[in-house]
Amino acid sequence: MWQPGEVPTPRKSPPRSTVRTALRAASLVGLAGAAGLGWSAGVEVRWFVLRRQTLPVLPAGHRPLKVLHVSDLHLTPSQGRKRAWVRRLADLEPDLVVNTGDNLAHEQAVPALLDAFGPLLDVPGVFVLGSNDYFAPSLRNPLRYLLPDDGQRNTGAERLPSDRLKAELTGRGWRDLSNRRDALTVGQTQFAFAGVDDPHLEYDDLAAVAGPADATAAVRMGVTHAPYLRVLDQFAGDGYETVLAGHTHGGQLCLPFRGALVTNCDLETARASGLHRHPAQAPVGAPGSSWLHVSAGLGTSPYAPVRFCCRPEATLLTLTPVQP
Repeated sequence: MWQPGEVPTPRKSPPRSTVRTALRAASLVGLAGAAGLGWSAGVEVRWFVLRRQTLPVLPAGHRPLKVLHVSDLHLTPSQGRKRAWVRRLADLEPDLVVNTGDNLAHEQAVPALLDAFGPLLDVPGVFVLGSNDYFAPSLRNPLRYLLPDDGQRNTGAERLPSDRLKAELTGRGWRDLSNRRDALTVGQTQFAFAGVDDPHLEYDDLAAVAGPADATAAVRMGVTHAPYLRVLDQFAGDGYETVLAGHTHGGQLCLPFRGALVTNCDLETARASGLHRHPAQAPVGAPGSSWLHVSAGLGTSPYAPVRFCCRPEATLLTLTPVQP
C-alpha cells in the first residue's frame, strides 16, 4: 500500500501493440455481428427453399401421393415476394395440402393469403390455426425468444380475422381440423385425420379427438400447429402414424453445426424441424409411435424479421408404400 512520503510507482501502460490487437479484435467482432445481422435480415429471411422428404406409410399397391406441407407464413399484404413464391408451389401438382397455421401477421392479410395460395385452394386440403391467426404480433424484446418457454402468452394484442380465414378456406373445400376428426379421399386413398386447435394457447381439446384412429383408412394423420409432447403422444398412441406440425420456425436463429437453440415449446431442439420419429428413438412400426414432420415455416414476426442458418421453407412429402 502507498504510504505518505513515498513516491508511488506509476503503472505501466499496456504495449501499443496489445491495444491495437484488442481494437482490431473488437472491430472484427462488430463487423461479424453486423454482417450476420445483414445476412439474416436482408437475405436469408427471403431465401425460400422447397424441402423434399419421402414417407413410407401407404399400404402396398397404393400409388405414391404428394403432400405439400406449408406453415407459418406470418403474411402481411406487402410481402409480394413470399406470395409469388407460394403461388408457384402449385406447379408441384400436390395431391393434398396440409397447412399447420400461423398464416397471418396483419389484420388485412386474408386477401393476400388467398392470393398466395391461389390454385392450391383447388387441391384437397386440411388446416389448423396457430396463435398468430388469432392475435396480431406486437413489439416485444426479441431476446425473449431465445429463453425457455415461460408459459406467458401474448393474447392482449389486436385480434386477427380468424373467423374470416376459416370461412374462406373451408369455402374453398379445405377441411378445418381444429379439435376435430375428419376423413378425406385423395385419389383412391382414404385418409383419417385428427387435428387440434393451437396447443401454444392451450386451445387444444385432446378429449374431443381421442380414441383409436380409423383402422380402415390407408393413411392416419395427426395435424397440429405447435408440436407439444402431450399432443404428439396422444396422436401416436391413438394410431396416427404420421403427425405434421409447425410453430418452431426451425429455431429461427440457429448455430452452424449446432442447429436450433429453442423450439418455443417442450419439443427438444434436435427435432425442431424436419422428419423424425416420435418418440424420438422409436423404430418404424413400433406400436404407439409415428413419423413427425415439423416445418420450419415460411415467415417470421414482422418485429423479428431475421433468420440465421434456418431458411424459410415448405416441404413436399411423397407418401410411398411401406417396404416389406
